[in-house]
Amino acid sequence: MSLSRTVFRTLPLTTAVVLAFASNAHAQSLVEMFDAARGYDAGFISAKAQFEANLAKANQALGGILPNIALTASATRTKFDYRPDTPNPLATPTPIVASQRLYGTGSGAVTLTQPIYRPAAWATYRQGGYQLQQAAAQFEAAEQDLLIRVSQAYFDVLTSEDSLALVKAQKQAVSEQLASAQRNFEVGTATITGVRDAQARFDLANAQEIAGENDLRIKRLALDLAVGLSNAQPKRLANNTKLIAPPTEDVNTWVTQSETTSPVVRQAQLGLDVASQEVNKATAGHKPTVDAQVSYAGVRNVDGSATSATPSHVFTPSAAIVLNVPIFAGFSTMYKVKEAVALEDKARSDYENARRATAQATRTAYFGLVAGLSQVKAYEAAEASSQSALDANKLGYSVGVNINIDVLNSQSQLYQTKRDLAKARYDVLVTNLKLRQAAGTLTPADLQPINDLLAP
Repeated sequence: MSLSRTVFRTLPLTTAVVLAFASNAHAQSLVEMFDAARGYDAGFISAKAQFEANLAKANQALGGILPNIALTASATRTKFDYRPDTPNPLATPTPIVASQRLYGTGSGAVTLTQPIYRPAAWATYRQGGYQLQQAAAQFEAAEQDLLIRVSQAYFDVLTSEDSLALVKAQKQAVSEQLASAQRNFEVGTATITGVRDAQARFDLANAQEIAGENDLRIKRLALDLAVGLSNAQPKRLANNTKLIAPPTEDVNTWVTQSETTSPVVRQAQLGLDVASQEVNKATAGHKPTVDAQVSYAGVRNVDGSATSATPSHVFTPSAAIVLNVPIFAGFSTMYKVKEAVALEDKARSDYENARRATAQATRTAYFGLVAGLSQVKAYEAAEASSQSALDANKLGYSVGVNINIDVLNSQSQLYQTKRDLAKARYDVLVTNLKLRQAAGTLTPADLQPINDLLAP
């Protein structure tokens, strides 16, 4: 048995992959890559900017209920030119003298308006509060989406590395089996069929190796694009036998939690609340409004005015209650109400759809996690059985009981089981995150337990 065959036979999968990719740069943990993605991912940065814009938009609703203060000022220069008409000869002959002069007028006013009764403004204010919460839910959903995308890309690279390493190990094993079959054929203890079977398996492994290298290249590019690093190298699992604990609560508990904490459901619920306030705003178009106004105005007549040549100051402070009663708006208010009611019905249906979809996603992730953990145990048992079967077939082949195809089939089964086991382990970790995402409890802190499983 050759040295390379002994290495791949005795070392665990993690060690074999590390040896296969030992030339890579310094590896990064999942938490490190997620932190890098937060400052690089264009979608997440866009969601953050949208969140800030939504915050500012929601606070704009305060303008409808808080006092509004306005200052107005003007300055005017007027030329007064009085030219009397020809006097009536029948009238008293009183001489009328023409006159001309320039005078200036400066005016200013400060007006404070306090809304007292504006139903539409208060509906807009309550709507702004819902929009504020909706913006927070949208940003939370964007962060969870980034977390899942980075984790998926991270473990896709590890899965591809494992697959390529196992294909190379299988190719090496098939190569040795091909050499053994050729020697046995040359000495007359085996037929040409064994040689051709081994050659076919070797050619297939060679093709699989080429496909695996290309798949790994693509997965690494996807990870680089997700986290913004060049030649990102994820750390591997330190101990493949230790994963995460299965969920202790039943599926109904997770579904119930998702209906209240999921950001997708919260967005839909808040969207319904916003639509309800939009109905109130439209209905308020039929209602009167009442405002209180306080104004302090003044006019300064420089060089007099049109009626007097004496400079003067005039101050006119005032206070008023302004009532505005809508009577007829060309049916626009009526149709605005109908539009708002229809959109409220749509928002109610959207909420119900989001609630059902989230419940289904939670059930799917929950049962996927439970099945995945069981599948990992089953693959571990299958790996041990496949190894025993391979050892038995090799022994049988060496004593002439088995033929070469038996050994090749056992090798193929063993390495396929190893690939499936490695993928199942990574899928369990990602599914655990997807379950928390569906339930609305996923946070960056949930990466730390997975980070603890990685090699230092």
